[in-house]
Amino acid sequence: MRNDRIPVFVFAVFMALSAPALRAQERPLRTPDVTILPPGTLRIEAGLDFLQGVDFPLSGLSGDLTGVGVVRLRMAVGRRVEVQLEGVAQNFLQVNRQVPAPVHPQLTGGDSTHDVGDFSLWTKLRLVAENGHPALAFRFGFEMPNSNQARGIGTNTTNVYASLIAEKHLGKLDLFGQSGLGILQSPNAQFSQNDVWIYGGAFRLPVLKSLAVAGEVAGRHSTRKLTPALFGTESRGQGRLGLVWTFGGFQWDAAAVAGIYRNDPTTGFTFGVSRNIRLFHWK
Repeated sequence: MRNDRIPVFVFAVFMALSAPALRAQERPLRTPDVTILPPGTLRIEAGLDFLQGVDFPLSGLSGDLTGVGVVRLRMAVGRRVEVQLEGVAQNFLQVNRQVPAPVHPQLTGGDSTHDVGDFSLWTKLRLVAENGHPALAFRFGFEMPNSNQARGIGTNTTNVYASLIAEKHLGKLDLFGQSGLGILQSPNAQFSQNDVWIYGGAFRLPVLKSLAVAGEVAGRHSTRKLTPALFGTESRGQGRLGLVWTFGGFQWDAAAVAGIYRNDPTTGFTFGVSRNIRLFHWK
């Protein structure tokens, strides 16, 4: 972890552990909660991310990354089950630095490249409702190899994840987090994988009727030494702190972003919009 990011990390952890709820609202956070949408409801979330100083060891590229069309679709198929699809329609990287790496990138511009993001499909199952004790849910899914590793941004690998989610309300305070396992295919080594710990700790705090504060620390952590064979499976994490407000029938959000590990962005921001659509009524 970079020394200059330790204060940001400590601050985000403090907020995640001490602050207080906007029901069933994930953006601008990446940590899932236990809440299942009302049956028959489709939630559409879309936004834009801008991250400065991101490193990609697999391709040797470093620069400013803009994610356009950061989407998440959530659909409740029962009172306890929800399916989710998420990914980025297009990533644009302004290259500031390039070093030798296992993959020789084919830039789409003189000093830039772009590519579709790797989409992932998830299922969330609520196990225990909150009743004097934390609510629990189990979430599992896989990431699809949609990207082209030659573009220098994605890894073009298939990865599998599973985690346990816990959530507890203390008055207005809504605390939730996840802990689990990610099995990441090594893009630079045949018949190799890296098993990483996936984690997240988050909070939501309503400050006005239509305004809430939200924050988190989330990511994945690899316990193995990063070698060329494991490039693309390195530790990644972010701290986020932002606002969510309801206006005009939509939920709008904006948050500041700070990276945790050496290859993560130094700073950045995200903003987006969400809306629920009732597709059918559950009997």
